[in-house]
Amino acid sequence: MNRNGMEEPLTLELRPYEATDLAEICSLFYETVHTVNARDYTAEQLMVWAPREPDEQRWHRSLLAHRAYVARAEGILVGFGDIADDGYLDRLYVHKDYQRRGIATALCRVLESCVEAPRLTVHASITARAFFERRGYTVVSRQEVVLHGVSLTNFAMEKLRRLP
Repeated sequence: MNRNGMEEPLTLELRPYEATDLAEICSLFYETVHTVNARDYTAEQLMVWAPREPDEQRWHRSLLAHRAYVARAEGILVGFGDIADDGYLDRLYVHKDYQRRGIATALCRVLESCVEAPRLTVHASITARAFFERRGYTVVSRQEVVLHGVSLTNFAMEKLRRLP
């Protein structure tokens, strides 16, 4: 923090996903879900959403199938996200220690600019709903997703945009 008590601005490096990012992505995902999302979901819900041992090859294939970007700052991976060509924003996560520093906004801006879909969609967690609303997404429906017999609430959201 600077002498005014404000967070120092981050110098972000945004670049496409590489296979060498995978271990850090999986770790960031687990830690972020289990800390940041803990205020909105139970421990049981968090465990089915983000198990300690993810299927890394499945994650790798999925990230390669989409336009995936990572954000690095201060020598570490501080965020990642990916979007499909049809405009479905699949994942957007920021390191638990770097929340509210503009990382999600920067990643989202890059991801949204990667696709030419007139309609962007996301399944936002309770925690992320307000972020997406600030970016112009609106709730289409509240959903109950069942993973391994455990129900989790999220929101199907969309953002319509005019393209040139």
